[in-house]
Amino acid sequence: MEEIKSLEKVNLICEILSSKKAYDVVYIDVESKTSLCDYFIICSGRSTTQVKSLAENLEEKLSKDYNLEPRRREGVREGRWAVLDYGDVIVHVFNDEMRDFYHLERLWEDGKNLTRYED
Repeated sequence: MEEIKSLEKVNLICEILSSKKAYDVVYIDVESKTSLCDYFIICSGRSTTQVKSLAENLEEKLSKDYNLEPRRREGVREGRWAVLDYGDVIVHVFNDEMRDFYHLERLWEDGKNLTRYED
């Protein structure tokens, strides 16, 4: 299977999250800011149950349909802030409280590199 390019992966992930009712989905181009990855995707779920479900569904869909496995996964079981690391793309799924507290958009965006995903 041909490797999916970073931006294609971003759009695919955003589409999957949005289809499962994630809200306030954004992606941030951080390629020129860190060697960690090329993009962060940030979205919210309305409850710990939804946060877990969004992360688990994304992981399952990417594994089954695209043979993409996360390098790391953190926080999925707790459902407050789940992180799935796909190498060039790191996905953050927050509940409202944790997203407001950490406000990653503020830390990483510079006004030009943040895009709201609209399905």
